[in-house]
Amino acid sequence: MSVHCKTAFASHRTSPAVACVCVLALMSSCCITLESCSSSSSRSGNGSAPTITSFTANPASISSGTSSTLSWSTTGATSISIAPGSFTSALGSGSTSASPTATTTYTLTATNSAGSTTATTTVTVTGSGSSLTITTTSCPNGTQGTAYTGCTIVASGGTPPYAYSVSTNTSFPPLPEGMSIDSATGVVSSSLIGGQGTYTPQFVVKDSTSAQATQNISIAITGSNAFLASIFPSDSIFHHRVDARTTSLPVDTSPAAPIDSSYLSATIKPFFGTGYAGFPNGIPAISVPYNQPMVSVTTTLYQTYFSSGPIPPYAPVEGTSAAAASDGDRHVLVYQQANGSQKPALYEMWQGIYESGPWTCSSNALWPDVTSDALTPQGNGTTDAAGLPISPLIVNADEVIGRGTPSAPAGTVRHPIRFTVEHMLNYWVWPGTQSAGQGSCTDSGGQTIPTESEISQSSPPESCTMSGPAGEIYRLKASVETPSCAATSPQAAIIITALQNYGIILADNGSSGGLIGTPDARWNDNDLSCLTSLTLADFEPVNVSSLIVSNDSGATSH
Repeated sequence: MSVHCKTAFASHRTSPAVACVCVLALMSSCCITLESCSSSSSRSGNGSAPTITSFTANPASISSGTSSTLSWSTTGATSISIAPGSFTSALGSGSTSASPTATTTYTLTATNSAGSTTATTTVTVTGSGSSLTITTTSCPNGTQGTAYTGCTIVASGGTPPYAYSVSTNTSFPPLPEGMSIDSATGVVSSSLIGGQGTYTPQFVVKDSTSAQATQNISIAITGSNAFLASIFPSDSIFHHRVDARTTSLPVDTSPAAPIDSSYLSATIKPFFGTGYAGFPNGIPAISVPYNQPMVSVTTTLYQTYFSSGPIPPYAPVEGTSAAAASDGDRHVLVYQQANGSQKPALYEMWQGIYESGPWTCSSNALWPDVTSDALTPQGNGTTDAAGLPISPLIVNADEVIGRGTPSAPAGTVRHPIRFTVEHMLNYWVWPGTQSAGQGSCTDSGGQTIPTESEISQSSPPESCTMSGPAGEIYRLKASVETPSCAATSPQAAIIITALQNYGIILADNGSSGGLIGTPDARWNDNDLSCLTSLTLADFEPVNVSSLIVSNDSGATSH
């Protein structure tokens, strides 16, 4: 374009001033300077952003599983995009198909070098006409102490979006401790599984109309309990053989010693296995690192040895972590690993409850150094009626399987196994330290021995109104033939050998003949049923008084 300048002169005292008025002919603008000026340039106009003539969805309302056509018409656009999604096009007008699973608002963006323009349209998704169902029927197994992935609960039908959860009905367990479900996606996951055994929770899906579908799905968790074998030294009574052939330990002839005659017909019942009625079956246990954070623990009923402990929120609970689903003993067993001068420790709780935290329990017990033989103080109690530790006395799949497999186990059980009767005699013998039972005994002078006290195997009572004291060890009689089913029940066969060599130890009140172990997906419940071929009449009490070093220690003299 041309610039024309018109010069004007004026005087101002002695100094002339020059003004040049420059008129930009094509732009109708002015340039004013104190000197004469002239210039020329060229440029194009800025242009304008594109115009969206229309953006529609047809049909605007669809059933779940069908599609709608999104159509657009624009002027001046060099490209368009539609979100959500990644659709793009260079066409100023066109269409594409969309199949949302839930009501969705789509945004069209039309763009050119001058800018962009947007418009929206909504596709409403209604029910498909089919009923809401959960199509997932199984989930992968997991292993205690590891992460969990690979399970997503999938639903179809109804009216999306869906909300996913696990039923809180007490007829069903929760997810294994440490696991959770994403309410929006249905993904089941865990950064560290705490539970063990087989859980069959009921998964629940609700759609946008509150229609509901459920599906029971089992999740089998392999335990990780090899650490239990290292609790207490090798010279502990908890690792000492009691069979007559290798130890020459005699039968305990005290009138207090035998299992009470009213319980002798009771069969041995494995209160452990993969699961029972959808819940894991047994008392779980977990190992935590030496630096596991200490958390508050409130004890509400009986004795307490600790008010804080390394108890993670994912610690497994006997009967599962849902308090409403289990009104039983709810034992929590936590082994804290050693580190340098920090000794390994054992924390146990009875009726432990966490849920949303913090932990509470009805009683607890602590063995701060399980490399020593120290027992808890006489009469103080622990988390079972006999004042014993639970963890080293429960049979677990790791020790039974050993280096073998669940179907061909090759392990060895080297400890007495905890068992129960309906009511123990209300006294204890070493290595027990407490009792909660019935009946009484008299001494040689005819005086009643105070109940809930220790009685001696070497200086036994004169008579008792019933028998079977807390802490008494019983071995399978040498005269009892191994059940024929053991030939085809390899897990039970290994446990029966342990009953011969290490025996059973009376630890608590409960169902007579109840044999206690950990829950584990590797147990074969049909195999373990062979144990029911034995009865309590097949066992005899063992006099272990010659092994005692101190009543306050589990160490053995030989």
